[in-house]
Amino acid sequence: MSMQMLSNTVTTSLTRWLLPSVLTTGNTQQRTLMLGVSFAILSNILFGVLYAYSSFLSPLSGTQVFIWRMLSMWAVLVGYLSISGRLGMHIDKLRALRSVKQWAWLLLPTPIFLSQLWLFMWAPVNGQGVQTAMGYFLFPLMMVVFGCLLFGEKLSRLQWLAVAFAAVGVFSEIIRTQSVSWATLWVCGTYPIYYIMRRLQGIGAITGMLVDLSLFAPFALGYLYFFAPSNLAMVAGSGFLLMMLAGLGILSILAMKTNIDASQMLPVNVYGMMSYIEPALLFILAVTVLGNPFESAMIYSYGLIWLGIACLIAHGIKQLRARKSVPLAVKGQVA
Repeated sequence: MSMQMLSNTVTTSLTRWLLPSVLTTGNTQQRTLMLGVSFAILSNILFGVLYAYSSFLSPLSGTQVFIWRMLSMWAVLVGYLSISGRLGMHIDKLRALRSVKQWAWLLLPTPIFLSQLWLFMWAPVNGQGVQTAMGYFLFPLMMVVFGCLLFGEKLSRLQWLAVAFAAVGVFSEIIRTQSVSWATLWVCGTYPIYYIMRRLQGIGAITGMLVDLSLFAPFALGYLYFFAPSNLAMVAGSGFLLMMLAGLGILSILAMKTNIDASQMLPVNVYGMMSYIEPALLFILAVTVLGNPFESAMIYSYGLIWLGIACLIAHGIKQLRARKSVPLAVKGQVA
């Protein structure tokens, strides 16, 4: 039996054992939908856990946690792809890139990806948890705007209303504070560029992540060896930290893998609506568990942004209902 067949067998067995019977009964379409919803919920919960994870890794700083996370993610991802027999498939995709232009285009989004993961680990322990969570709230709205500007996508009234509410909310927050958090702007302003570039390249999420992590791994090792040898010695001599960092890598890859699986199983509108679970969890964790400041005056500007999100969710529900009604109409015509 090949390693890939063994991996598929183990995955199927675990799915049947771990998931409730409601997720393993019914027709194929229903099972896929329920499994996709389960994966979406699981991935968002895991991302919430990861957001608070760095606070349990003291005395490591946010940047040091980021360095170790990248290394542990790379090790877990390469190990998973090797065991599942899929590593060669991703390497073949990269070998198909022939020209310097193709490679330059591939590597261009990598700094954005790395900076976002750094901010994700740094912000919660440096008082920027609420602002970063708000960036993730604004991210889908910015994707709508980018789609309109770059791909000529038409916006519905609800989408226009969502963008308007968000714009007024951000503007009111700028007036209140006489500034706007760079963390919020970085998340909602650069993450859409990363996803759009990967989409234009036709590079899958796992392949892109493998490239990003492999590129950064030598720099991470160099940083620990030359600039933070005491940190390297401290982690190497602590069984607790080694265990926690291994868990960090496993949780990170599992969160991303289940998120990618959910995006492939669910209709776009359902997946888009469920993506709001993560920033909601991040926001709650930042205020409660991590103790990041939230002033009562912020509720007005943030409330407007949440109204925009509600409009996007309403738009998604409306489209989903319209999509469901199409097959019925077609069936009636054929009959």
